[in-house]
Amino acid sequence: MAYIISDECISCGACEGECPVSAISAGDGKYVIDADACVECGACADVCPVSAPSAE
Repeated sequence: MAYIISDECISCGACEGECPVSAISAGDGKYVIDADACVECGACADVCPVSAPSAE
């Protein structure tokens, strides 16, 4: 299952740079993950300071 980013996101951008397939982009108030592009690697979750990304 693709990862999602919860409302805990503080829009720091750490996850965007770590995504190997560029599936993460800035959204309205938080970052969002393109579920079709996500390869479920977990790199975003590893670098998030507030644990916002998680597997759906």
